[in-house]
Amino acid sequence: MTRATYRNLMRIGGQPVPLTVRINPRARRIIVKVHPSTGAVSVVAPSARAVNPALDFARSERGWIAERLARIPPPVPFAPGAMLPYRGIDHVIRWSGSRRGLVTIDQEAYRPTIRVSGGLEFINRRVEDWYKRQARFHLSRKVEYYADMLGVTVRRLTIRDGASRWGSCSSNGALSFSWRLVMAPPSVLDYVAAHEVAHLREMNHGPRFWRLVDRMVGDSTAAQDWLREHGSSLHRYGDLGSGHAVEVVL
Repeated sequence: MTRATYRNLMRIGGQPVPLTVRINPRARRIIVKVHPSTGAVSVVAPSARAVNPALDFARSERGWIAERLARIPPPVPFAPGAMLPYRGIDHVIRWSGSRRGLVTIDQEAYRPTIRVSGGLEFINRRVEDWYKRQARFHLSRKVEYYADMLGVTVRRLTIRDGASRWGSCSSNGALSFSWRLVMAPPSVLDYVAAHEVAHLREMNHGPRFWRLVDRMVGDSTAAQDWLREHGSSLHRYGDLGSGHAVEVVL
C-alpha cells in the first residue's frame, strides 16, 4: 500500500507554518492534525488526487490550527535544572559532576531530584534510558500481577515511545506500552497495564471487558480522565516523539 508524503507551507498570523500532507489510501476523509506537543501540522488525504483539496481544507482551518498551536506548552529537555514528572511527582534534574555513575533518585535532596552522572553531552540519552528502565520495571510487575489474577499468559512485553497509544495488545499475547506512563501517577500506569492484560481475555471493549478491568483496578474513571486531560503533556519532555494528535475531519 503506497503512503506518500508531501511538504508544503501555509501562513498563520503572517508566519510560515510547515504543513505535511500524508497520503493514506485507508483514509475515508481529509483530516487535519496538530501534534499537541511539537505543534507539527499535517493533513491526511486518501489519494494523490486529493492533495490539492487537502491543502485547501487545511488552509480553511487556519483559525482552528492557530488555536491549537497557542495551547502547546514549551518543550522541556532532559537537561540540568529541568523539572520532570516521575510517578506523578515533579523531580528536578541535577548533574552529579561525576563522569561515572548511575542515574538515581536522590532521597537526601531537599526536593525530589533525579541525579545524573556521566558527561553533560550524554544527559539527555541517559535520562531517557533511565525512564525506559523504570517503565519496564513497574509495568512488568503490574502486568505479571494482573496476568496471574486473570490466569492469562503474556508472550512478550515491549516498551516504546507510543505514537498514538499508551498501550496495545496483539492477538498472539504481546503487550506494548509507552515508557512515558512512568511519568504519570501510579494509578494511571496500573490502569493501562490492567487494560491491556484484560484484552488477553476480551479483545474488545464490551461490558465483559470493562468488568474485568474493574475487577483488577476498581473504578478506572479517574485514570481515564487523567490521561485525557494530562496525557498529551507527557510528550513534551525530552526528545519529542510523534505522539498522538488532536484533529479536525472533513
